[in-house]
Amino acid sequence: MVVELRARPASGGWWVPAAWTLVAVLLVGLAMAFADRPVADFSHDELHRPGWASVLTKIAVLPFPLALVGTLVAGLMWLAEQRLLPAWRIVLAASCATLLATAAVLALKYVCGRMWPDTWVDNNPSWIRNHAFGFMPFHGGAAYASFPSGHTTRITAPFVVLWQYLPRFRLLWVLPTLLVMIGLLAADFHWLSDCLAGIWLGAACAWVVLNFV
Repeated sequence: MVVELRARPASGGWWVPAAWTLVAVLLVGLAMAFADRPVADFSHDELHRPGWASVLTKIAVLPFPLALVGTLVAGLMWLAEQRLLPAWRIVLAASCATLLATAAVLALKYVCGRMWPDTWVDNNPSWIRNHAFGFMPFHGGAAYASFPSGHTTRITAPFVVLWQYLPRFRLLWVLPTLLVMIGLLAADFHWLSDCLAGIWLGAACAWVVLNFV
């Protein structure tokens, strides 16, 4: 089977990422204003944090350790062969995108300091418990780390790389992010806007890596 392999994103100038960023900002803003609280209320009142939702979120645990291994193995392959075969270039790009996304989301969580939809860490203030809804920039601590969603960011980054390199299977590459989002929202672990911002951040990190690998 011949697999179509694209080395880098199609060039579209600075306006392409700028346009996607503008769309992301608009969607995140709309979600904050109109969808976040209704979705959280529905999940809390109707779904009651189902077990299957927590299972779905665990998919997002896999990219980071796999990225560490992938980066190490790809580096050893390059040292041994002085070049990387296309398959290992994909592994390296996906791994680097994941590691970059992991670092970027930690920084943004600290900068934004958003409160969670439900109380589940350090007795945190939340919408479900006391109608706390907003941001405490640079507050720090796990109780103020909802935005953006780290799970969504980490699961999106490597699959955006695969989306670019292996476009034939794009429907498959969308599925992990979708499943993680469903789990996070159904369990009230994150706001919808957290997840949308996580998709943008993961895609942005992948785009950066794809322009260099």
